Order: sequence, then structure tokens, then C-alpha cells
Amino acid sequence: MSKYLDPKADVVFKKIFGQNPHLLKSFLNALLPLPEDALIESLEYLPSEQVPIIPAFKSTIVDVKCLDQQGRSFIVEMQIQWTIGFMQRMLFNASNAYVKQLQKGEQYHLLKPVYGLGLINTTFDSHSDDWYHHYKMVNTEKPDRKIEDLQLVFIELPKFKIKTRQDKKLQILWLRFMSELNANTREVPAEWLNVPEIKRAVELAEEAAYTPGELASYEKYWDSVSVEKTLISGAKEEGREEGRKEGREEGIALGEEKGRQEGRQEGRQEGRQETQEALAINLINMTVLTDTQIATATGLSLQTIIDLREK
Repeated sequence: MSKYLDPKADVVFKKIFGQNPHLLKSFLNALLPLPEDALIESLEYLPSEQVPIIPAFKSTIVDVKCLDQQGRSFIVEMQIQWTIGFMQRMLFNASNAYVKQLQKGEQYHLLKPVYGLGLINTTFDSHSDDWYHHYKMVNTEKPDRKIEDLQLVFIELPKFKIKTRQDKKLQILWLRFMSELNANTREVPAEWLNVPEIKRAVELAEEAAYTPGELASYEKYWDSVSVEKTLISGAKEEGREEGRKEGREEGIALGEEKGRQEGRQEGRQEGRQETQEALAINLINMTVLTDTQIATATGLSLQTIIDLREK
């Protein structure tokens, strides 16, 4: 019985899609929002220096230049992401893939559209069940007018599920391959093996296809993912604790300020009460006004005037 490696690890993903153009072409045609008459016809891998290496940014998994059925070319910049900072990371790398196409002095019309494809092994939109997210620039007042040159596609693998029979079959099978195959897999679904490209991808994910050095890189990859997730989790908890502490301090400060305000308010009220009562006593002693008239003049209750007269 075969033992498999998880294709989301960079060493596995690159062996499958970074060395086999026909597999990547099938994968991209299934996942990208391409028109039926503009699917990828051929592709070539771009050099790694296409996107600069930046500290704390994961390296790009695969960069390719594609030629569609209509003879138009575009670039696809791919990454596998595990953390919530992926959107800015993808936008940065896709933007760099766009601007790095031109050499100094070249004309802007030579720029080719760029798709950023991010396979996300975490949930980033907790308010929606959607797992496929397609972003591009549109005119906010006239959404039908678009700038197609830079588009981002994010796929949340943990939320991936088949919705209807009308879903693209090849897309579903490729995403099942990416989300379901792992070290615990002992039997591969027959429908995967019915697609030659996916069958070959399954074979390339078998542990036996890897050298000891590649297996060591595989383990190192998962260690780095675990460390990154732990650091982020720790930062989140530290942030929550700091927020709770600040909230408590703010609550205490607000309570103290409220107490001072209430004290001042009570003092003012007591002062007004004393002034009004003093005025009422003077009116009682100096005039022949009735108790009702004195109450009206001072704003005190009739019972208060009666109590003052009896003192």
C-alpha cells in the first residue's frame, strides 16, 4: 500500500507542478476564472528572480507565463499560504510580477496581465461559506468597466465543498486532490485516477518518489509551518491579553472619572437644594405667600415647604 505526502508542502507541490507543465496547465485551467475560449494552451516557467525574496515572506511556489487559445499571454504567480497575512503578501508578489516584466525604457503596452493564485489552508473570511474568492479592479460607479491586468484568486481549502452537480468537475477533483491527500491517505478515490493528469500527480505525491534529502525538506517545511502558526497564535493571545488589560485599566479610569463626575453632580444638586430651601425659609418668614406659591417660586415640592414651615 502506497504512502503519500501532502501536496500542500512546497517540495511536493514543486515536484508535481513545477516540473510538469501539462499537469500545471490542467490545474490552472480548472482553477482560474478563464473564459472557455481563452484557456491556457501552453506555458513556460519564469526564473525565480522574477519576484524578489523578502525577509518574512514565503517564497513563491511557481511563476509561469501562459499563452491562451487566442494567442494572448499572461502571468500566473502561485503561492500556498497558511497565515492571515496572505492577502497583502499575494498582492505584493503579484504586483511585483507585473512591474518586473519591463526593462528600463520599455513601453507599458508590453505588460501582460497577471493572475495571483493563492491556495489558503486556513479560513480568512469567517462571515461567508464561500471558498472561492476572485478579486479584480472595477469602476465603483460602473462595475461593468474593469481593469483586467491584475487579478487575485484565493481558494480557502478548509471550506472547500461540492455545492452542485454543475460545479466544474475537473476543478472539484483537483481541489479534492489538494485538500484531501495527506500522510494519512491509504486509498485514493477511483475518480481521481480516471483523470490522467491527476493520476500522475498522485504518483508524484507517493513517498517512494522522494530522495532522503527531499523528505528532510518535507519535514522541515512542516516544522516551519508549525512554528509560524504557533508564533501567530501566541501573538494573537498576547494581543487579546493586552486588550483585556487595557480594557480593565480603561474601565477603572472611566469608573473613577464617572465617580468624580457623579460626585460633582451630587454636590451641585445638594448645593441647589440647600439654596432653594434657604430661599423658601426666607419667604415663609417674610411673606404671606401660601405654601403652594412658595413651592412654585423655589421649585421645591409642596411637602418640602410644609416640612420647612413646621421646623
